[in-house]
Amino acid sequence: MAEHDFRYNLLNPAHTLNECRALSPGLYQVTGTGGSIQSGDTLLVTLKGSRDLSMRLTVDKVRHLINPPGQWLAVAKGPAFKELAIHNWKVDCDACGAHLDFEFAVDGGLGKAAQAPAAEARIAELGWRSQAGKHYCPNCRQEDTP
Repeated sequence: MAEHDFRYNLLNPAHTLNECRALSPGLYQVTGTGGSIQSGDTLLVTLKGSRDLSMRLTVDKVRHLINPPGQWLAVAKGPAFKELAIHNWKVDCDACGAHLDFEFAVDGGLGKAAQAPAAEARIAELGWRSQAGKHYCPNCRQEDTP
């Protein structure tokens, strides 16, 4: 099992993702070129409409196409979004004033109440800490830890 990186920022013409679409929540159809994709492999793909968010998909089935050479079609499992919504938020470190402008994904069907927990989870992924409504950058978080 290998991990294949198909994020937009790599832009490798021999190793590209042509299409990634949801068949149902948590089930995706992916078409690409290159990479020797096999069942059980992981695909790292950029979320549509995002500048830096990606998701991991696990390949269930893959079919290698004869024409064009090197192209494949896979069915993969991943995060279950009924309605993908990408939001842009900003936070400042309450200790040093460092600024973080970040994106996070949330299921839009869950409403506004789901946004804050998704944003906090994304902040934690980026190395920040949130405590009692205050945010601390990775540098200040390190200083605070004994």
